Amino acid sequence: MWLRWIPWRQVVSRVARSRGLVDPVELLARLESFAQPVEVKEPLELLRAGIAFHARGLMNSAAIQHNLDWVWPYWVERQYDPHDVSFVPRAFSLTHINLTHRSWTAIGLPDCDEIPIVDPRGLLTPFWDGWSLDVWLVRADGARLLPSRHDRVAQRLDLDGGVAVITECAGDGMGFTARAEVLLRDATPVCTLALSAGSARDATLVVALRPYNPEGVSFVRRVACDDAGHGWRVDERHAVRFDAAPARYVFSDYHSGDVLHRLGERDERRELTCRVGLATAAALFEVRAAEARAVRVEIPLAASSRAARRARPEAHAWSAALAGRCRLAVPDARFVQLYEAAVRSVVLHSQPDEVYPGPYTYKRFWFRDCAFILHAMLCLGLEARVERVLDTYPDRQRRDGFFFSQETEWDSNGEALWIMRRFTQLAGRKPKRAWRKAIRRGAEWIIAKRRPADGDAPHAGLLPAGFSAEHLGPSDYYYWDDFWAVAGLRAAAEMLAAVGQPRHAAGFTNAALDLVRSIDRSLEHAARRLGRPAMPASPYRRMDAGAIGSLAAGYPLELHAAYDERLRDTVEFLLEHCFVGGCFFQDMIHSGLNPYLTLHVAQVLLRAGDERALALVREVAARASPTCQWPEAIHPHTGGGCMGDGHHVWASAEWVLMMRSLFVREEAGALVLGSGVFPEWLAPGEPLAFGPTPTPHGPVTVRIAAAGHRPGDAGPTRIEVTWDARWRGDAPRIEVRLPGWRPARAPEGASRLTLERAEAK
Repeated sequence: MWLRWIPWRQVVSRVARSRGLVDPVELLARLESFAQPVEVKEPLELLRAGIAFHARGLMNSAAIQHNLDWVWPYWVERQYDPHDVSFVPRAFSLTHINLTHRSWTAIGLPDCDEIPIVDPRGLLTPFWDGWSLDVWLVRADGARLLPSRHDRVAQRLDLDGGVAVITECAGDGMGFTARAEVLLRDATPVCTLALSAGSARDATLVVALRPYNPEGVSFVRRVACDDAGHGWRVDERHAVRFDAAPARYVFSDYHSGDVLHRLGERDERRELTCRVGLATAAALFEVRAAEARAVRVEIPLAASSRAARRARPEAHAWSAALAGRCRLAVPDARFVQLYEAAVRSVVLHSQPDEVYPGPYTYKRFWFRDCAFILHAMLCLGLEARVERVLDTYPDRQRRDGFFFSQETEWDSNGEALWIMRRFTQLAGRKPKRAWRKAIRRGAEWIIAKRRPADGDAPHAGLLPAGFSAEHLGPSDYYYWDDFWAVAGLRAAAEMLAAVGQPRHAAGFTNAALDLVRSIDRSLEHAARRLGRPAMPASPYRRMDAGAIGSLAAGYPLELHAAYDERLRDTVEFLLEHCFVGGCFFQDMIHSGLNPYLTLHVAQVLLRAGDERALALVREVAARASPTCQWPEAIHPHTGGGCMGDGHHVWASAEWVLMMRSLFVREEAGALVLGSGVFPEWLAPGEPLAFGPTPTPHGPVTVRIAAAGHRPGDAGPTRIEVTWDARWRGDAPRIEVRLPGWRPARAPEGASRLTLERAEAK
């Protein structure tokens, strides 16, 4: 208890000044002056993540720049090369981190918690935050094929039966193909690397153990051959097995340099310990001239997979996980491939009790990301996978009603309640009994959390300042939080009304109306200050890239009408000032092109019937990696990731949701069909289809076919739009709004509508 009486601030300040250091207390006070007053300081989760991130960066700065004769990951080879566009000067940077090629692809099995990743040059990292395996080809004359340093590398995604990344590297008369995937072996998930190598002259295929991953250094202290001589044991934890014994093994510790430089030496050792933690090892396989050599590497994942220990083997099957899901058919093969990859991405990262926005940097839970990922799975028809995650929500709620994943995440309650309501809507069910108390408490928390609504302050009646969407800037009274809060209150009211709780439903409806009044007053104040109706990020901000968060009122929440001038003006500002190369560029924190936020703008434009939405969708498709993934933010010059996870699952979810919106979306109680169909898709013999996808009225499959081309005509003369549905009650109003064709409303009870050429614009 007596420790409380020590004047820690004064002590810390005096010690720092006596050593000639910056006073940390004064520094923090200065930093806080850039933000609105907040009841909780920088979220502990962000601090933890930042500390871990830069701790590795500090290790990178000590290990990499003094050892550039090592073979490093692709991002290092480019970022440290002064002749490369990816080059980043190191100068006074204390930490060296991947800022130019944060790109990788996740592989795995449904409900297997261990999700290996593969970098753009085939570097395989089997375990989260762990070591990696690289593949090289070398010849006795000194020729080397090292993929991280080589330009002629091709990579693609194979979705035939699962998820596999195939990397091909060729040059100087040598070449190899590496197929990385996760398979079941005797009910155990196993990460496999199937290699096929060839050379015009005798060569050696090298499987190299590397003490790093796409983020940088990851320590390997001990590596030992197994008893049979067919593999390694790494740090007494993980096994690496070869299908045949290598010709020989070579080991090296940090002080002896990279094992690359010792491949020609005879090494009789069977194990090695490196006190620095940068042990490297190589397994060498002979490749005869003009003969193919195949090698298979297997790394069991079960030891660190919670799901593998408790689930039946069939639970890991892709066929079972994807059964009955919604399908896309369009003439653009790339769009279909991106869709299929995105479907598997959201499934792979949804565990029985977790949803991850990424396999590595973001392998943890946020209510924010989860809302979009679960929504994508709902729209795919994967109801059971969504339900089991929502069943964990009451346990994630604090006693005061706060749905907690991070401190000051004031949007979380609205997101939790909104996605629960979307589940009940699309599944056609009432909220489960086990959810109802959490729903009520979650809505009550929103009401209690609001600032007092009296007074003239622009933030009166809004939620407190916080870091909810940290990429919008320092702590502030973000409209993003308030829009989600309105949606959450309305969701709670609708769900509780459905289960016979009219008093609570009425109270939450009135609370939502009151919050809307506070938001509208604040936005009116901002409009007078800015001289335009656009919505800034907060009542105290000028118009900047952070305004992207205010688009939540249009998408996904639809709180504002499609043609609301505040939405339109916000989008116009963003398009004019915050787009680079056809994509939204987030200046703050992300400092890169954001695929998923670009699609948010596209969704708002699509609702308004603005065909500029299609150009944004095309651009996002063009920015996908060869393996059909997007990082959280993209470097505008290198095309690689520059922020966040290199495989961003929220981006995958947005692609799924965008494809749905092109064919079917909900607007004011109606279903709008075909409003995002690309004109070039409308050719005879090219059937378009999407479905079955759940809607509040029942599942529907939409099909569109063009017909009646005349010689020399630029387009079809007739469009047939059909929909197969299982309505749960009366059929909804159906509107068909194909770009370039006059909107049409279907007759009541119809399941087909024909658009004639005479109706074209």
